[in-house]
Amino acid sequence: MSNQAVRGQIWHKGEPVDGFELEKVSDCIDDPDRLVWADLINPTHDTMTRLAEELSLNKWAVEDALAASERVKATAYAKHTFVTVYAVAFDAPTATTGDEAVDAAAARIRFERISLFIVHNALITVRLTEGGGDRGDSEYSDVFDMDEVLRRWDEIGGQDYGVGALLHGLLDVVVDGHFDTVQQLDDAIEDLEELLFDEKVASRALQRRTYSLRKNLVALRRVVLPMREVVSLIQRKRHELGHGDTLEPEFTDLYDHVLRVTEWTESLRDMVTTVFETNLSLQDARLNTVMKQLTAWAAIIAVPTAITGFYGQNVPFPGFEHTGGFITSVSLLVVSMTVLYLLFKRRDWL
Repeated sequence: MSNQAVRGQIWHKGEPVDGFELEKVSDCIDDPDRLVWADLINPTHDTMTRLAEELSLNKWAVEDALAASERVKATAYAKHTFVTVYAVAFDAPTATTGDEAVDAAAARIRFERISLFIVHNALITVRLTEGGGDRGDSEYSDVFDMDEVLRRWDEIGGQDYGVGALLHGLLDVVVDGHFDTVQQLDDAIEDLEELLFDEKVASRALQRRTYSLRKNLVALRRVVLPMREVVSLIQRKRHELGHGDTLEPEFTDLYDHVLRVTEWTESLRDMVTTVFETNLSLQDARLNTVMKQLTAWAAIIAVPTAITGFYGQNVPFPGFEHTGGFITSVSLLVVSMTVLYLLFKRRDWL
């Protein structure tokens, strides 16, 4: 069942035009005084086919926009530019101490794929959200705020810069979402580092949580790293996209943010690997301590066993069948065990 929704706006000389119909987009894309934005949420294949015919969109780009999965990319076609990016949000663990707390809430990254068709003075966004469109799965969830894009577009005076400013606002919101997710992952890894030396937390629970964070980082890395090529292509085509050199500082700053997110993600992957290896090392250290303790106690117990075994032979010994002999043997046991205990304790074996 489809959850299709269509919204949008047309501006004429910087002023919004009342009413929006998707069928009117093709009538406005050749008018330099107009700016068009259309947002399609979970569109059906028929809707995208009609739109592709009206705007002469590449059929492979349309298929990519509706595909079950697609990588982050930017492709320049003859009559338009096609971009695919992912908005992300992170559900962080809700607790940080105790064995049950480690497993209380599994960390999970949620994705929303956004496909962009940039046609002259029009920006067409196609978003796939949870359970929508023809796909019917739940891989994606609604984590992207398009209203925030419009707000930032207004802040920089987007009416004066055209579709380039609108595109910048969208990518800026996406990259900020990447930043927030990386920050939360960083905090989650720091919490995990503190749990490493908590004796109350089971190592198996730590391993599960470490694996979950590492899995999320791998998923985030797949959508963050290609963003460099996306922003680079848009910068190279800035004149064709209508913003020329006017928005160059904004796109340069955006590219810098993308690089910072990429580097941060790589460093976090190294950190979570270090946490995993440290946990294994601590397990080995704890096992060695247990083995030393068991060995020490076995040595202590071996002394009375040897003495009683010797006295248990059918050989008369001094004090045999007398109270003095019993006291002597018991004293020998206690003194030997005490000496061994103090010796092992001094060497930190117990």
